[in-house]
Amino acid sequence: MVVVMFVIPIYIEAGITGFESPAAEYKELGLSLDELLIKHPSATFVGLASGASMQDVGIFDGDILIVDRALDINNGDVIVASFNGSFVCKIIDKTNQLLISASHNYAAVAVNQDDNFKIEGVVTCSIRLHKHTTELTKCMR
Repeated sequence: MVVVMFVIPIYIEAGITGFESPAAEYKELGLSLDELLIKHPSATFVGLASGASMQDVGIFDGDILIVDRALDINNGDVIVASFNGSFVCKIIDKTNQLLISASHNYAAVAVNQDDNFKIEGVVTCSIRLHKHTTELTKCMR
């Protein structure tokens, strides 16, 4: 999928000062979000984050997660896993066999041999929607 967008070529900070006029000259860029965000299309899936346990790494409730199954899992990666019948998004500590939340409000969880555990992939990026649409909500839930 190729998306052609008209972009105002300015850097935007969180503040409101320094914006150019909306009538500024637009620059046409060929931009493919697929190419930008997805390295392995046949091994990538999209999920919807739920909860507050990963906020300290910038993943918030309702964010869209892009998860790559083709990447090697390294210690400290943010992963999506199936853990005892639930999908979880956590930081993996392979050395100590722990699933770690990115919030001090949640304790780390040990992964034992008796657990039903499978890493589904590495979270490569998250996307925060600032205006939710009902169509996306229906698709993702």
